[in-house]
Amino acid sequence: MLQTIHNDHKNIAKLIAVLDDKLQLLKHDEKVDYRVIRDVVHYLKTYSGKFHHPLEDKMYDYYLKYRVVDDCVANRLHQEHAQLSQVSADLKELIDTVLLDAIVDKADIIAALERFTRLQLAHLNYEESEVLPAIKASLTADDWRHLEQNWQHDPADDPLFGRTVSDQYRSLAERLHLVN
Repeated sequence: MLQTIHNDHKNIAKLIAVLDDKLQLLKHDEKVDYRVIRDVVHYLKTYSGKFHHPLEDKMYDYYLKYRVVDDCVANRLHQEHAQLSQVSADLKELIDTVLLDAIVDKADIIAALERFTRLQLAHLNYEESEVLPAIKASLTADDWRHLEQNWQHDPADDPLFGRTVSDQYRSLAERLHLVN
């Protein structure tokens, strides 16, 4: 399960790099394919909401059930997940507006994209440096068996990085050189 989370984090970092490339293009007044931004944000919101964050939450909740942790520390992961979900929805809505040919101030797009990428990277760093090491150090083999028995998602079903790329993400997968 930890390896699944680590792999997801590597994949998320690749997608954040794509968004950062788009952000730099925007800052330099160069042409940007907003469909790529939309696809990345949609994937991150959908995959994180359905699989990635629920798995992290399940592991973390199990960890908290048997460990004494300050409330502010205990609640941080869930709060960040909620914040990322909202920021993702806001950015997706903004990009959808752009794709409908509505007039949107480029500064607003840059600010929203910067906020999204900054929060995503800070969240990944927090999980990799604090949350996952604490979980790994605390859970026993029996704990991991219990968690795995209660988690049904197969990482190979990932619609972008899994064994079969969803049609919805085909162009994004090609951009990332995941398919030929």
